[in-house]
Amino acid sequence: MIISFHSILVSFLITMSSSLCCSSALGGNSSVINFQVGVILDLDTQLGHRALDCLMIARSDFYSHHPNYTTRLVLHARDSKGNAIDAAASGLQLLKDIKVDAVIGPQKSSQAHFLMNLGERAQVPIVSFSATSPSLQPRTNFFVQTVQTDDTEVGAIVKAFQWNQVVIIYEDSEYGNGIVPYLSNALQEINARVAYKSLIPVSAHEDFILKELYKMTTMQTRVFIVHLSYSLGARFFLKAKAIGMMSEGYVWIITSDLMDLLSSMNLHVVEAMQGVLGVKPLIPKTSNLDPHRLRKKIFDIANPGYKPADIVSNFDAWAYDTMWALAMAAEQVGTHYPEASYQDTTADLNSSDLFNLPISKRGPKLLKAILTTRFKGLSGIFHLVDGKLYPSSYKILNVVGNGEKEVAVWTPSHGLKRVRRNTADKFNSTEDFSSSIMWPGKSRVIPRGWEVPVRGKKLRVAVAVRPGFEEYLNVMRDSRTGAVHFGGYYIEVFKSVMAALPYAVPYDFIHFEKPDGSCAGSYDDLIYQVFLQNYDAAIGDITITGNRSNYVDFTLPFAEGGVVRIVPITYEDDNGMWTFLKPMKKELWLTSIAFFFATGLAVWILEHRTSSAFRGPPSYHLGMIFYFPFSTLVFAHRERIVTNLARLVVVVWMFVVLILNSTYTAGLSSRLTVQRLRPAIADVKKLIRKGHSVGCYQGSFVCDNLRGMGFNDSKIKMYRLPEDYKEALSYGSKSDSISAFFDVVPYSKLFLSKYCDKYTIVGPTYRTDGFAFVFPKGSPLVADVSRAVIKLTENGEMLDIQREWSISDPTCNGPDTTETSVSVSLQSFKGLFAITGAITSSCLLIFIANYVYKNRSSLQQILNSRTTAWSKIKEIVTHFDQRDLSSHPSIMERDPKFKYPKPEVAEIVSSSESVDLSNTNLTVHSLPMNILSTQFNNVAVPNIPTDSTFSNSTVVSPVSEEESNTAIDASDS
Repeated sequence: MIISFHSILVSFLITMSSSLCCSSALGGNSSVINFQVGVILDLDTQLGHRALDCLMIARSDFYSHHPNYTTRLVLHARDSKGNAIDAAASGLQLLKDIKVDAVIGPQKSSQAHFLMNLGERAQVPIVSFSATSPSLQPRTNFFVQTVQTDDTEVGAIVKAFQWNQVVIIYEDSEYGNGIVPYLSNALQEINARVAYKSLIPVSAHEDFILKELYKMTTMQTRVFIVHLSYSLGARFFLKAKAIGMMSEGYVWIITSDLMDLLSSMNLHVVEAMQGVLGVKPLIPKTSNLDPHRLRKKIFDIANPGYKPADIVSNFDAWAYDTMWALAMAAEQVGTHYPEASYQDTTADLNSSDLFNLPISKRGPKLLKAILTTRFKGLSGIFHLVDGKLYPSSYKILNVVGNGEKEVAVWTPSHGLKRVRRNTADKFNSTEDFSSSIMWPGKSRVIPRGWEVPVRGKKLRVAVAVRPGFEEYLNVMRDSRTGAVHFGGYYIEVFKSVMAALPYAVPYDFIHFEKPDGSCAGSYDDLIYQVFLQNYDAAIGDITITGNRSNYVDFTLPFAEGGVVRIVPITYEDDNGMWTFLKPMKKELWLTSIAFFFATGLAVWILEHRTSSAFRGPPSYHLGMIFYFPFSTLVFAHRERIVTNLARLVVVVWMFVVLILNSTYTAGLSSRLTVQRLRPAIADVKKLIRKGHSVGCYQGSFVCDNLRGMGFNDSKIKMYRLPEDYKEALSYGSKSDSISAFFDVVPYSKLFLSKYCDKYTIVGPTYRTDGFAFVFPKGSPLVADVSRAVIKLTENGEMLDIQREWSISDPTCNGPDTTETSVSVSLQSFKGLFAITGAITSSCLLIFIANYVYKNRSSLQQILNSRTTAWSKIKEIVTHFDQRDLSSHPSIMERDPKFKYPKPEVAEIVSSSESVDLSNTNLTVHSLPMNILSTQFNNVAVPNIPTDSTFSNSTVVSPVSEEESNTAIDASDS
């Protein structure tokens, strides 16, 4: 093994430094506990050399600040020479021979795989401050990353400018491969699609790099995320500059590892990277540790060719903090566990097994102490979570001139913030962010993130042609040359939209067909071909649906949507026996009849006790209840209405009858005098229930909608030509017929413009989102094409194209397509019935309340009697049946049936003697007391000793046969 002079000198310096440190410690304290720490770095590289310097400076600073600590770290440096084998060999030597308690390193992620397995077997923590691959940590508990990864911070830049496609460029190593899955997931969370992943071998030649770069120039995406090592990244950007990819319109973002080493790159490499954005963990200013003092201490005696660092890099700070954290953990463990660090395995180590390693006793305790250590270090708060350094703030840097310019700060809690002197304000928009950014080509304009590639092929636009409607889309093939020409409304709209874009987009139309000229599949098949990126776009009568949007992106619709039902025209037969019932629906008939009876009953109740027109035998009462309301239909009622409540009910009811009568008359007249069109079956549910066949266009989404409505597959027939479903609609009851054809609105209107004398549209329009152009998922053209569609719609150019192809307003010269006269439903009269019902009910309630109040003593006497419930009901009914003239005394004067009693009555009444009624031809009449007082000069009625005692309004009079019809009988009902 050839050891360079630099490695020998470094080992010597470290040994001398450790000896001096230990001697100094022993001089002050004889009980110093030494912790052996291995250091594995690529000492021939500037990063490894500077990192070792930082480790030594950090150890010296730590024990200068803590001279009374009883533990000391003894460093044993090994050179891994830039490859994984030497790193593993160094790790074996340190674990077996030196029996180290911890290992700092390795420098690269590719070297960490084998070394972390060795650490787990020996139970020794492997602590790396430079292996940034996020895929390393979950593999073993004994591997600790005191470095931050930048998989989420790069996504913050992409999100800020709303770029939806990126290309990831990474090297073929553990360093490159480890970050790609995490970076892809971070981009997916912000809805940014990875359009391409460019894998660059570590030892790639210039020809390979140029080939990859030329391939990327043919893509639309112009946002590139670069995750390469120092040497490969420098060669990559020099080639990108050479072929013109560092010009205006391009976006380059580099990860923190490459950005951190920018200050170490040659000036011609930095010049090639002008306009590049990068991320770097933010090192806050701290009073405890001075980064400027650290910068002055970094020197290189062995390799004078290395220049001192102008600034302290993140790796310098992480190396410095790693040494402090390990020294703190050693002090914590050494104080409590001063025993031997390794188990006695001398016999086992003599075996021939190369990987038979001693087991550390301090290692697990030291690992636990490291994971719980927390302090304010040079790089910020040192705090490990799940074995990784907790993410802190990041700087967003812009490569300008000979160095870097800080343009923003990213924090986990607030996102991006602008940098203004000593303050940081949150961005309100991307304009705030980009105002201080110089993009490639020295541009100040925010790149769109994609361009139509100059060297790339044209857009392959698939055209879905539906035969029979040349106005919308037609295909003509030149028989001589075989060239295909496309025309129609859809083609003109697409051309106008593409011409309205702020940039030129070349494209070619491709007929979606098989080699034999037949259709290549359904619309869903075409959508899937775009999803597979066999086509770059698709146009035609392609409707936006939820399922299709899972595979492709749609622009805003350029044509109206909706599905309608076309049926044959038939005429109503209004010569039927029951035509007179059709003007009103059944529920309206039944409701009207019910209100007729209810109104008659209400008027009878209100008038029965006062008006003689509503009195008589029971059969007369029932007839009056049915007769009176129906007589109002022709205003033929002659009964006198006495009470005000009844008058109110009748007036409102007459208004209802007037409206019902007028509506019925108008509807019946319309049916008998005008011939109306009507569909055979107007209801879709009836079509399903009766098992009728329906039709749809073959390959259309409408067929799937019919299945969703409930139609059986055997009842759904598919057609391609309008002539085919026209004939199927005309077959009537034949087996090949259909009762309805479902189609989208534009084609339905055009079809009816030709055959409107035979077919019509019935039922509701089932809403859809209309026709739109189709692009692959994440296509950057979608947003701009949608804006162009809006622009053409607003300026009227879209309407001009419709007029040019005669589809703006298809005309029809056939018969009136008005649907059948609709029978009046109950819904139209609900308000009217509610009003009359409320007024009638209110009048009845007022009447009943008044009746109960005036007759409360009599009713109370009946209710308190010791009879059965049925007897009480009968007595109440009998009481209600009696005529009541007390509330209306003038009624008797106006009533033609009323006559005052003869003079004999007064004589009998004025007698003070008892009258025997058993042998006299007398009838007892019930008269109001006020009548007696008025007509007979206030003659008092004495008590008449009969079977019953009469009230003071009782009059006894002799009755003869000729007078029997003129007296008012007390039993009159």
